[in-house]
Amino acid sequence: MNSKILTEFPLLSEKDCFLLVERYKTEFTYPLHKHEEYELNFIENGAGVRRIIGDSVETTGDYDLVLVGKENLEHVWEQGNCVSEKIHEITIQFSPKLFLGNFLDKNQFAPIKTMLEDAQKGICFPMSAIMSVYQKINALTSLNPEFYRVIEFITILYELSQSNYRTLSSSAFASANISTDNRRIQKVEEYINKNYKQPITLPEVAKIAGMTPVSFSRFFKQSTGRGLFDFIIDTRLGYASRLLVDTTNSISEIGYDCGFNNISNFNRLFKKRKDRSPKEFRDNYRKKKTVI
Repeated sequence: MNSKILTEFPLLSEKDCFLLVERYKTEFTYPLHKHEEYELNFIENGAGVRRIIGDSVETTGDYDLVLVGKENLEHVWEQGNCVSEKIHEITIQFSPKLFLGNFLDKNQFAPIKTMLEDAQKGICFPMSAIMSVYQKINALTSLNPEFYRVIEFITILYELSQSNYRTLSSSAFASANISTDNRRIQKVEEYINKNYKQPITLPEVAKIAGMTPVSFSRFFKQSTGRGLFDFIIDTRLGYASRLLVDTTNSISEIGYDCGFNNISNFNRLFKKRKDRSPKEFRDNYRKKKTVI
């Protein structure tokens, strides 16, 4: 099934830093796809567009700015309920090789490095960030000489890295690396990713972190913004979403294989978190796949 997702071959020359495409259009027709390049996608006048990034499905407002940066992270913008005839889209693709060596390890570029790591799951930027770079993104299309486009683009990335952005797809679906400097949280997330098929209790996870259950529960929520069991459920649903896309296993098989011992509970939680049933989620992906 994965082979039927459109894999976009790079149009970006190895001698160029990035590829910029500006479009004025009335509808979205490009299919569900993936590629190894990072992609910064800006949309204006797109209220009602249905955006799919991995296992995240959302309806956008008038403005949308997303950074996608993972080779196997499927994504698409669908027409949805958008009726605008003046959609303005600017897409910027750049290679993971743009920042070679230890360039991003320099202190001044640390925020960009963190943001690019988070982009494995797809990143959505808030309106405040969009407005702060709006003029710069528009100016990129005509800025000359091209050297200044590169400098301005790096400036845009830095400004976006300072914003309160949020990730979109689950780590499990995107096969994303764990990006945290907190060693305790990292150990716990690694344990959950290895054992999500089995029952997981608070005491056993707290023991891994070297804390009491009460202290760890509070610590985990403060560190991640989510309760432990919400995190476990989201991890299981992420793996389930990936299996729905990549396999022909039955929904019951997938539910049990991802740690849910009650299929009714699996269906209920999936629909609550994903706003659609497992079957609807699978059917939507299947109908958007394109043979290459």
